[in-house]
Amino acid sequence: MLFVAVVGSGPSGVYTAQALLQQSLVPDVRVHVLDRLPTPYGLVRYGVAPDHEKIKSLQNSLRAVLEDERVTFVGNVGVGGADGVSPARLAELYHAVVYCVGASADRALAVPGEGLPGSYSATRFVSWYSAHPDIGTDPFAQDALAARSAVVIGVGNVAVDVARILARGAGELRRTDVPRAALRALEESRVREVHIVGRRGPSQARFTTKELRELGALPGARVVVDPTELALDPAYAAPDGLPGALPLPAVVRRNLEVLRGWSVGGGVEAAGDMPGGAPGSADTVRRIRLRFFLRPVELLERGGRVAGVRFARTAPDGAGGVRDTGRYEDVEAQLVLRAVGYRGVELPGLPFDPVHGTVPHAAGRVLRGGVPSPGEYVAGWIKRGPTGVIGSNRSCAKETVASLLADAAALTRRTAADDPLAELREWGLRPVEWAGWLSIERAEAKLGRSLGRGPVKIPDWAGLLAAARDENG
Repeated sequence: MLFVAVVGSGPSGVYTAQALLQQSLVPDVRVHVLDRLPTPYGLVRYGVAPDHEKIKSLQNSLRAVLEDERVTFVGNVGVGGADGVSPARLAELYHAVVYCVGASADRALAVPGEGLPGSYSATRFVSWYSAHPDIGTDPFAQDALAARSAVVIGVGNVAVDVARILARGAGELRRTDVPRAALRALEESRVREVHIVGRRGPSQARFTTKELRELGALPGARVVVDPTELALDPAYAAPDGLPGALPLPAVVRRNLEVLRGWSVGGGVEAAGDMPGGAPGSADTVRRIRLRFFLRPVELLERGGRVAGVRFARTAPDGAGGVRDTGRYEDVEAQLVLRAVGYRGVELPGLPFDPVHGTVPHAAGRVLRGGVPSPGEYVAGWIKRGPTGVIGSNRSCAKETVASLLADAAALTRRTAADDPLAELREWGLRPVEWAGWLSIERAEAKLGRSLGRGPVKIPDWAGLLAAARDENG
């Protein structure tokens, strides 16, 4: 028998377990999927926007893997932290361990004023409306959503997600699993204008066309794009590709087409023209402005909190990057959300490359001192960095599993525990298994029924663990 622990129950972890189950080289495989949280699915549960129901339905395929009789979900077990299991001790329990711990830190802007009240990472905002228990009932959003104008710095899908949630009517979110405190705060939100700002041009933006188009489909919201900013991008004037250059990728061409449609008349609106409507009223209109070629240089302060963002105007440098033009623009904002990328976090006990934010590896084999470490593997963002979409984790996991299977003969000669869960309990941990997760699901469905909604997420550690221990749901 080959006994494998997979650390992380998000897509990369579950795809790793699935690849182990589907292979035929080692007929008898058992997989424990460990997670620090008492709930499975990782970013599919806590990172995908609540109104993206089709993507969230990926939980169904992940669920099928975790319900396989050869797989055991082991929640509420941290690895590498002060209260968890060290990689060294974990290696005593299993023939092999695959770390699929993602990239949980957000990148900073590194500009003056970034630490002012009213300045947050988009990660924190996403975790709040997704009911991540590490955020719980954090009251920061009630203060943040008192803002009239918000700036989202970044032009990827996360930036578009948070802008869409800020601009979407709370009534539309009642049918989702948004926790009740977050829904209440969104109902009382005073945000009426949202700026999505990138330092480069629209052809370098990282959002997908589907995400972009969703902004234009929001009831009660208007998207504004300045045609003069679009025209600064050489690719905008040559959608079929620049002379002597490769054709533009299809997604870029589609994005430019959408932005071109929105830009008609966009340059004539005054930057300070604020739509009216009382909070929560049916006639409230929100405006979404997509801005390009603006690099944040400072967050401005008034009364001890964020009052705006000072941007340096940039322009293409002819080599695929941008240069500063020496001109600046201030944008009013009482809320600033940075969405400029994620970064891997060192897991104590594993080697770490601080430059790339990843664990050094060779085809998924963890390298210690440049040499493969027997029985230690990585997959997902901690392996390759925060790149790709959810589906990218499948091929990444298959590569790692191929390396693991090539090592299987040597791995099965290692000692593994007969009952790793019993060992974990002896070490003082209280694992939440699949039955506990099903109890959480029942509790969330019951909570939703009491509120006249579908299932509603439990947002705090105490509530989740209490639900997991309640066999009657």
